[in-house]
Amino acid sequence: MAVLISACLLGICCRYDCKAKKNQMACKLAQKEILIPVCPEQLGGRPTPRKPVEILNGRVTESDGTDHTDEFIRGAVETLKIAQINNIKTAVLKSNSPSCGFGKIYDGTFSKTLTDGNGITAELLSKNGVKILNEYEIEALLY
Repeated sequence: MAVLISACLLGICCRYDCKAKKNQMACKLAQKEILIPVCPEQLGGRPTPRKPVEILNGRVTESDGTDHTDEFIRGAVETLKIAQINNIKTAVLKSNSPSCGFGKIYDGTFSKTLTDGNGITAELLSKNGVKILNEYEIEALLY
């Protein structure tokens, strides 16, 4: 089974701050499953590094109000295409991200406050039948 995964979880420096979030459980999963790494933000045309963004009222913006919603939607659509081409049923995505977060995301105030909600890509994948897990749930795929 192939699994879509946030590229940052495998140590690829694609996050907004150009830091990797290499996850040891993700690396273990790579020994068991075929992983397809993606960074929806890069697929949408965002550079690395880039200013942080959060979702507020359905819009993806920087703290100064600069809107990047269209790029996030484009990245989500491209990620969905990759998932569909590869018949992906499960994705492991970076928690709290405005692209990949599922269940909890930052609230749009740039105060590091979490709220209920999904990132743009996580929402689109979920609506199209892909089961979404975050990096804290990888163990379920290992056994």
